[in-house]
Amino acid sequence: MGDDRANLLGSYLRARRALVTPEQAGIPAGTNRRVPGLRREEVSMLAGISADYYLRLERGRDHNPSTQVLESLARVLRLDEVEQDFLLGLAAARPRPRRRRKPERVPARLHQLLASVRVPAFVEGRAFDVLASNELAVALSPRLQPGYNRLRSLLLDPEEQAFQQDWTRSAEGFVAAFRKSVGDDIDDPRLVELVGELALASERFRALWARHDVRSLDGGTTTVKHPVVGELHLHRDKLPVGDLLLVLYYPDQGSESDEKLQVLASLAQTTRTPLE
Repeated sequence: MGDDRANLLGSYLRARRALVTPEQAGIPAGTNRRVPGLRREEVSMLAGISADYYLRLERGRDHNPSTQVLESLARVLRLDEVEQDFLLGLAAARPRPRRRRKPERVPARLHQLLASVRVPAFVEGRAFDVLASNELAVALSPRLQPGYNRLRSLLLDPEEQAFQQDWTRSAEGFVAAFRKSVGDDIDDPRLVELVGELALASERFRALWARHDVRSLDGGTTTVKHPVVGELHLHRDKLPVGDLLLVLYYPDQGSESDEKLQVLASLAQTTRTPLE
């Protein structure tokens, strides 16, 4: 995960500093700027801390900044509530023994729930791996079946990119949510593997990952373009179940998208083989 491994807090501060323009910060831009965004001394001045202290923070030489300092930096760097919480979490992180995560397994009760709900539903892990799904989810997208990774599909699969009405916005949201999910847990083999694969294969991922955006990807609405039934407007909810997430997509009752989803359900039933 690049220089993240050595200095998480400093990497985040540098990335966010580069995204704030002098105009946004209310200072003259000048004509001789060699760095994108704000200079270190500008950030320190606006945050009310010494330039030397801010330099130590960026270089990982000070691991105990106060909450007040961090909140001042969050204000200067124009961080929202989610991003500020992420910054505070990075500063609070301490060296810890390397822990072995348990394999992500879907409880039997979740499989039963997936089979009983009448909307597209699936279970995903913290790296956006699809661990289980129901028939209607696969009818909505074949990339929502176990074995697929939603982030990998979004960035590397042309069919998934065509499926998303606003692929650019979706990619930004997913990468930012993935960054938030990773947090300071940079030794998880699955996360390291996925970041490495995407960094090599996707220029878009490299650019977004370098921004250090963090975002919650919870409830909301989305529009997708299904190759058979066309455009679908769906609500999305993510419900935590232990360390896993149950994801549900559903339309407004009685809407055109509701009718199209019923068509998909019928098609899924007619194409099912006798052995299934």
